[in-house]
Amino acid sequence: MADTFSFDVVSDFDRQELVNALDQLRRELSQRYDLKDSKTEIALEESSLTITTASDMTLDAVTDVLRQKLTKRNLSLKILDFQTAEAVGGNRVQQLVKLRKGLSQELAKQLSKSVRDNLKKVSVAIQGDSLRITGKSKDDLQQAIQLLKGEDLEVALQFENFR
Repeated sequence: MADTFSFDVVSDFDRQELVNALDQLRRELSQRYDLKDSKTEIALEESSLTITTASDMTLDAVTDVLRQKLTKRNLSLKILDFQTAEAVGGNRVQQLVKLRKGLSQELAKQLSKSVRDNLKKVSVAIQGDSLRITGKSKDDLQQAIQLLKGEDLEVALQFENFR
């Protein structure tokens, strides 16, 4: 039996599920009577997606449908970082949506400090864009998970490699 147990805290999402949700969104946009003629385009890049559509009203409708599709595919809405919409040529509106992935250095330090201040029996190490939390008892690690779940953060957290 192992002396210590550990798990990793990461902020990530399933990219294939995101692609599937965007495919469903495109399908619904081509079928809905209020969005059919808006010529809405959704482009997925490595770390962002761009929505180009006819007006602010249709942009709001498209983002609502996007949120529904992500929720149905068990993707957190916290991965989306909506930027301000801007007008582009031809009376069209474009919005950049950045995709949040990984823990920033500041957030990792904040989470590490929070765990160290509240739980004395675990140790925290920052490893790139994730945290590794180790302890002698699985119960202590469960307390750390509950503490982190209770934090109100702008990113979605996942807990992996529990061993």
